[in-house]
Amino acid sequence: MADVRPFRALRYDTGVAGPLNRLVAPPYDVIAPELRDELRARSPHNVVHLTLPDSEDDAARDLAGWRTSGVLVQDPQPAFWALEQDYVGPDGVARTRRGLVAALRLEPYERGVVLPHERTHAGPKEGRLRLLRATRTELEPIFLLHEGEPVAEPPGRDPDVAVEGARLWRIGADGIAEAFADERLLIADGHHRYETALAFHAEDGTEASAFMPVVLVSGRDAGLTIFPTHRAVRGGAQLANGTATDEALQRLAQRPPDEPSAVLYRDGRASLVSSRDVRFDTELVDGEIVEYTPDAERAIALADGDEADAAYLLRPPRVEDVWAVAARGDVMPQKSTYFFPKLLSGLLLYPLDDR
Repeated sequence: MADVRPFRALRYDTGVAGPLNRLVAPPYDVIAPELRDELRARSPHNVVHLTLPDSEDDAARDLAGWRTSGVLVQDPQPAFWALEQDYVGPDGVARTRRGLVAALRLEPYERGVVLPHERTHAGPKEGRLRLLRATRTELEPIFLLHEGEPVAEPPGRDPDVAVEGARLWRIGADGIAEAFADERLLIADGHHRYETALAFHAEDGTEASAFMPVVLVSGRDAGLTIFPTHRAVRGGAQLANGTATDEALQRLAQRPPDEPSAVLYRDGRASLVSSRDVRFDTELVDGEIVEYTPDAERAIALADGDEADAAYLLRPPRVEDVWAVAARGDVMPQKSTYFFPKLLSGLLLYPLDDR
């Protein structure tokens, strides 16, 4: 049983902090150094000062100061939130994804309530754990899927919060907890942060640290999309024969989903590669990975330049295949899925110590 609850969000007071579009940011793990500098320059109160600080002590000091000065204010009452995100994907199609923002009780994977689908690495979790210890605040929600119908219908009024295509409405609690009584949840984005929260709760032991903020999206939501993450590599396999990239991509699209396949691009030519000796398309990649990117043109440009020798152009995984992997207790290689768009950070923070 997934235990979801409303929570008292810590939010920006734009009358003190300034316009919200100067305060929000992408999740910490997709922010390059140049973007971090740009976000920090937008406002001394941009959330990136907390999510990617110079040090954990700096983040704790800033957070405490912002709360004291009224830059951040905690809602007086707990609430669930309905979320809509308008976006245009890498395929150029405009869509809207809907979800529910809630506090979720943390469950070890072995209980089968929350399922992972990707491997994690120790380094990022160590850094996030130090930050959580220092701030005692979950600074960013993670993104999970559930199997049932969409739960949070936005009310027919103006949103309580709106910025950069995202809209949030406070909604009532009627029936929401019950809707998740028999649900399994799949982590779409945020494995490192989820496992960090589990580790922190194990050492902290409080009821507050047993929860973290999440965005729950139905696997049946019309706006849910997964895009491929292509690879630019150094070294790796050579092309025996090649064809035009478009032709190779057409052949890739025709391959059965259960036959691991990809397109290898090198020296202006492309070829379909496949094998039944691996489980996933991503395991066909040969060579040292230089960059992961959802943009096929970017991967090709890197292969044509000095940064890389070749590119692997991949298919998007299907939602049902990701569920199947997780349900059997398996995991996919890193960067196998790219759920788009990323959530915005800075809209709703989750303090572990209520005031």
